[in-house]
Amino acid sequence: MPRITGYELYEVPPRWLFLRVETSDGLVGWGEPVVEGRVGAVRGAVEELLDAYLLDEPPGPIEDHWQTMYRGGFYRGGPVLMSAIAGIDQALWDIKGKRFDAPVYELLGGPARERVQVYGWIGGDEPTAVADAAGQATEAGLRALKMNATAELRHIDTPAAVDAAAERLAAVRERVGAEVDVAVDFHGRASKAMAKRLATALAPHDPFFIEEPVRPGQEDALSAVAAHTDTPIATGERLYSRWDFAPVLADGAVDVVQPDLSHAGGISEVKRIAAMAEAHDVAIAPHCPLGPVALTSCLQVDAVAANTLIQEQSLNIHYNETADLLDYVEDPSVFDYGDGYVDLPDGPGLGVPVDEATIEQRAGDVDWHNPVWRHDDGSVAEW
Repeated sequence: MPRITGYELYEVPPRWLFLRVETSDGLVGWGEPVVEGRVGAVRGAVEELLDAYLLDEPPGPIEDHWQTMYRGGFYRGGPVLMSAIAGIDQALWDIKGKRFDAPVYELLGGPARERVQVYGWIGGDEPTAVADAAGQATEAGLRALKMNATAELRHIDTPAAVDAAAERLAAVRERVGAEVDVAVDFHGRASKAMAKRLATALAPHDPFFIEEPVRPGQEDALSAVAAHTDTPIATGERLYSRWDFAPVLADGAVDVVQPDLSHAGGISEVKRIAAMAEAHDVAIAPHCPLGPVALTSCLQVDAVAANTLIQEQSLNIHYNETADLLDYVEDPSVFDYGDGYVDLPDGPGLGVPVDEATIEQRAGDVDWHNPVWRHDDGSVAEW
């Protein structure tokens, strides 16, 4: 019986961590376990999990490995541990798909769709700048966009802060028209009080959804925000397991959940989260401002989840100044976004062969940390 014989971790720019897992019969699986800005912490967790539980074990029983990694250490959950499990899970599914010469989604029950709509992030501080970015993105073929709602906010901020957010969205809506979806990311920067005011102000410009309108740990406030708007509410990039999502779904305020395939336990766990969401009439739109392994892992779940809405992807995102999504794949055409959609990868395993030579060449310490913002009084603001 084949065994897991070794692994290698590669920190690569702009802020990613790739995992390579090898088996005794020559198969290789890739994963992307990372918490942005906490690469070293996740690297250590991956090494501990693999060394303690998986080396010299058969790669096939993925569910047993998942349960062992999650339950075996007594302490569980949280971004570091769940991201480590996520990347290992991705690599094990990649190996299984290659062993059976089939895409992972075929092993998960087969595709429920032929392609997946994607959206792109657009930047710009002033209305004209963000409108220009929206125009460029739609000219490049995207039919769905996402933009930030605001910069940092005080607990209760000025009318000018609310007006500025509305003006930026209004400028984008005027530029792209009603045929393009425009999501607005609050990024957890708003208090409940400001989230209610912003949701009301943005509603006339028909956002696709408002994302993470309240801060992590304040999910019980989502129902208060929902009571002030008919705009769909999305959240979930900082939730890490089905147990984290369960009370959010039960509350009934959320319309779209956004688990991250590199943070929320990988393919195995996010497929379960998707099924839970479907039972609550909630769509899934996986979070993914990361690299190609994370994205193609998302697409495996997108393919089989009946409630898939749309997929985030990081091409040309502002974080990717030193490297981009396509730099680490052998065939960049696998992520062609024709008409705003991407075809399902049809290769075995995760279906997108990575460029190992480029990964090895560019590997090194990744010194990326999110900025620390402060209010005018010197106190720390939400980034």
